[in-house]
Amino acid sequence: MKTSLKWIKSMVPGMEDVTPQEYMDAMTLSGSKVEFFEELDGDLDKIVVGQIKEIAPHPDADKLVICQVDIGTETVQIVTGAPNAVVGMKTPVVLDGGRVAGGHDGKRVEGGVKIKKGKLRGVESFGMMCSIEELGSNCDMFPEAPADGLYVFPEDTKVGANAAEVLGLDDAVFEYEITSNRVDCYSVIGIAREAAATFRKEFNPPVVKETGNNEDVNDFISVEIDNKDLCKRYTARVVKNIKIGPSPKWMQERLRAQGIRPINNIVDITNYVMEEYGQPMHAYDMDTIEENKIVVRNAKAGEKFTTLDGVEHELDDTMLMICDGKKPVGIAGIMGGENSMITDNVSTMLFESATFDGTNIRLSAKKLGMRTEASGIFEKGLDPNNAIEAMNRACQLVEELGCGEVVGGVVDVYPVKNEPITLPFEPERYNKILGTDVSVEEMEDYFKRLELEISADKKSVLIPTFRQDLLSYADLSEEVARFYGYDKIPTTLPSGAATAGKISYKMEIENIARDVAEYCGFSQAYTYSFESPKVFDKLLLDGDDKQREAVVISNPLGEDFSIMRTISLNGMLASLATNYNRRNKDVRLYELGNIYIPKSLPVTELPEERMQFTLGFYGEGDFFTMKGVVEEFLSQCGMNKKVSYDPKAGKNFLHPGRQANISYEGQVIGYLGQVHPLVCQNYDMKAEVYVAVIDMPYVVEMSSFDKKYQGIANFPAATRDISMVVPKSVLAGDIEEVFEKKGGAYLESYELFDVYEGAQVLTGHKSMAYSLVFRAKDKNLSEEDITSAMERILKALKELNIELRA
Repeated sequence: MKTSLKWIKSMVPGMEDVTPQEYMDAMTLSGSKVEFFEELDGDLDKIVVGQIKEIAPHPDADKLVICQVDIGTETVQIVTGAPNAVVGMKTPVVLDGGRVAGGHDGKRVEGGVKIKKGKLRGVESFGMMCSIEELGSNCDMFPEAPADGLYVFPEDTKVGANAAEVLGLDDAVFEYEITSNRVDCYSVIGIAREAAATFRKEFNPPVVKETGNNEDVNDFISVEIDNKDLCKRYTARVVKNIKIGPSPKWMQERLRAQGIRPINNIVDITNYVMEEYGQPMHAYDMDTIEENKIVVRNAKAGEKFTTLDGVEHELDDTMLMICDGKKPVGIAGIMGGENSMITDNVSTMLFESATFDGTNIRLSAKKLGMRTEASGIFEKGLDPNNAIEAMNRACQLVEELGCGEVVGGVVDVYPVKNEPITLPFEPERYNKILGTDVSVEEMEDYFKRLELEISADKKSVLIPTFRQDLLSYADLSEEVARFYGYDKIPTTLPSGAATAGKISYKMEIENIARDVAEYCGFSQAYTYSFESPKVFDKLLLDGDDKQREAVVISNPLGEDFSIMRTISLNGMLASLATNYNRRNKDVRLYELGNIYIPKSLPVTELPEERMQFTLGFYGEGDFFTMKGVVEEFLSQCGMNKKVSYDPKAGKNFLHPGRQANISYEGQVIGYLGQVHPLVCQNYDMKAEVYVAVIDMPYVVEMSSFDKKYQGIANFPAATRDISMVVPKSVLAGDIEEVFEKKGGAYLESYELFDVYEGAQVLTGHKSMAYSLVFRAKDKNLSEEDITSAMERILKALKELNIELRA
């Protein structure tokens, strides 16, 4: 949002002596944050209106002439090469020691360019006559300026006057950072109201007078709103006997300060009112409106429409259209149509001032790829009560500027009126929440200056409809704070009972994962959730693998980021590959990140997001190193029951003989193993890479931090070692399962302490030795107690074709 300081001061008398810096500081402290300001004449100095009295040829240069220029106080000699210099013309003149904003090429120079008297080809010159570009502007903003030559002032311009003032450049323009809930401040009137409250001055907005002849506008136009949810209000007035011409100097100056190029009186009025009231308006050629009717309806799917810029758009049925009795004439809130545009031949004009649903305007503009200045305002959600004020202001300007004859009356379709709301007036509560001691009288003064009306009994505050941000006592407290002064609010300790927060259980588990990974030597990695469909082929997934069913992104950055990942390995392997190819040794990485599992395809609802704890390393370590990290993590999470490993995991991307599913209480919670050599090759790695992936929702569900104290054993333990000849097809887990089931209540622990394969062991077999510890909590164990348990174990082992080693 931009405003001109001169325009603000015109509505707030008493601010004449306020400097731009003072204005910026005060407005920022009162809540209207000013990002920066630019003084339009900041790089201009000693520039006056001069009149050429005589022109003589230069003796040594064909393209230069010698001019005698009257500057009001004296006549000075200036040498120029301007092609349009003629006797009698009035033009800007920068005097000796003055400054201009830049060169004739239009490029501004920071700090300006200083002009000194000197000689041009031997002839003295005591200044310089200027083009509009040298004054820091251009021909777009000053269309009357010649494209190549000196700027020419009107004949009635006073010689010797300050040229910057004559051109309206004696102004400062401010850029604000306005929050989206302060729609009222997206207008000059809204900012002027804030300025009046900030500087404690009177606020004098434009006085809108009644306009219109004795005719009735309803004889010219009718309005129907089909979709009352998307069009809150639609007002229309008619102006006939249009006279197209330039707008007055004061209006052009204010529009230029806002960065808007003056075009003609009708267009300038709509732009002026949009800036002044924050209400976009549109004008239609009445002769193009068929059946003298306006219908506000949704577009038809596939309907085509050509906008004012000559571009044809294909519409859908969510977009709101302005139509006449037979055809669309504008896209509501975005841009009018080529078929109803105002031309120099217009005789009767229809003015539109309406309020549309902000969300619909934003979505429609995005779909069409044509976010306009009007749509940028409408999408913030305007006050419908402002529409009629803006309409009447525009018609008032039409009459004042002699642009046409306004037809009496207004068509106003307003299905559900937006009413002011009432909030309790609670000064004590405001002071309590702010920690201040502002008097009731001061608060009343603040609210009055903001046009918030306090009831006679001082129990309620009437909130005008333009203040859509005031909804509770906290909002009113903020109004008190910002005008009392944030810098005056004392520092106080919070009152009330202290509370202690804590992280969620899920985050506790994630923190344990980080801690375990990091003290095992892993560094955290972050990878993208967006991936390429080619990932599935790199990981050797089967064509019908469920993990290939991914959510497709509708507007991807490219094919490499076109789906949401369903498996976390690609990011991990890509990161390991980057480190490997940069010759980093012994790299260990971990990641906590989501995968996205679609509930149905095509997507009809949000996918299931599952956090994955992914570990990967190459270099020092092997399968059992990774297994140890996994078991340490599960132990730290209180998952102390037996964890089993199934080597028949069936993961194509893992080595067929070095992979396993991780199961806990019968539920597969992840997998680990060595990455398949072909997959490593796909990622340009020639190393043994090991990975583990744990599905965190299962861990959160099965983990427990409930721990029971067990005292020191009062009775001694008895140890039995058992050495076996085991078929290679039998896993250590199978043997340990026998110990668990047959060892009985007295088996306290067991440990594998030897594995051997070689010539001394039967072919197809291996030698395994375990140490078993037995202990009772309430007695010394007898030999019979231990022998009974061992016999059960040996009998079960024999069923697995396991023999005791001699």
